[in-house]
Order: sequence, then C-alpha cells, then structure tokens
Amino acid sequence: MTAVDERGMTKYFEELEPPEGVKVELLRGVIVMMASPDIVHNMIVTDVQDQIPRQRWSRLQTQDIDISGEASEPVPDLVVLARDLLPDSGRLVPCRVISLVVEVVSKSSVHHDYVIKRSIYAAGEIPAYLIIDPIMGHSVLLTKPSGQGEDADYRSQEIIKFGDRLPLDVLGAELDTSEFGTLPGVRPHRYP
Repeated sequence: MTAVDERGMTKYFEELEPPEGVKVELLRGVIVMMASPDIVHNMIVTDVQDQIPRQRWSRLQTQDIDISGEASEPVPDLVVLARDLLPDSGRLVPCRVISLVVEVVSKSSVHHDYVIKRSIYAAGEIPAYLIIDPIMGHSVLLTKPSGQGEDADYRSQEIIKFGDRLPLDVLGAELDTSEFGTLPGVRPHRYP
C-alpha cells in the first residue's frame, strides 16, 4: 500500500462503526474484524487484570492504541500503563506511555498475535508484550523491543507453561497462571 492509501484507510477506519460484538483493528493499513471472544479468553484477561495492582497501574481492556510511525491502531486485550500517565480522555492511548500489552490467542488470531502484532508493538517500542496462548497452554513474554516498521521485533523471549509463575519485571509483579483455561479440541499451531 502507498502512503496515500494507508492515510485513506486510516480515515475510513476512524469513521467505521462495526456491529455490536465485533472487534475491529487497523493493522498496517488492513482492517481486521473478529467475532466476540470465547469465555476462556475473557476469563484469562480478567484473571491477569485482577493480578496487576490497581493502586499503581491502569489496566484497560480493549483500548485502542496509537503506534507512532505505523498505519496501525491495534486493540490489545489488555493495556497496562502507570496511573499517572493515563490520558484524561480520548480513544487512542499513545504507545510511548504503555508498559505492557497483553493478547490472548484465539483460533482466528494466532498469526496476528504472534507475527503481525509482535512487530507492530516492537516498532512502537512498547517495553513488554505478553502473548497468552490457551491453545498451547503457555504464555510468551517478549521484551527489549528493537528496530523499525515490519523489521521491528523483541530481542528477548521467554515461554512460561500454564501453572508456572510468570514474572513481569516491567510491572514489578508476578502472575499466577495456574487458573488459566485452555481451548479444548483446537488444533495446535507452530508458533512461537
């Protein structure tokens, strides 16, 4: 896509009103629509949110974020930022104030979560990206973003099986993953 096409898509995206129950994101100039998530997905997001101390951190579900230099407005399952950095209002939270983004994998989001969003969040220099995968029964913690555009990536990757403690140094917290559910009957994938 050319820069003109991406700007046009961004304008169209801003004016788009999806039907109820549909999540819409702009990922590198492509509009992605997904159906409402599974109960397992929502329970994991709630469990993670409940374990991050509210006194210090703002924990926002399905908040649009602005990625500098990208034709992208992803909507992570959970966005975590210091309470004193939370904007007073607005639809987009700037990537520069975010400490952690969390995505919970679904059958239809595997490639987006492991590949496209990994690169987008790294390009936005978000310090930590946590992929929670109820298909594979593990989490992938990515830190140390590096690079620009589609070549951006995280230099550090740690895989934590469900049931093990998950250290989130960026938040000074540790997650208990023992109650994270899995998606039965879903075919395993080949990521990370």
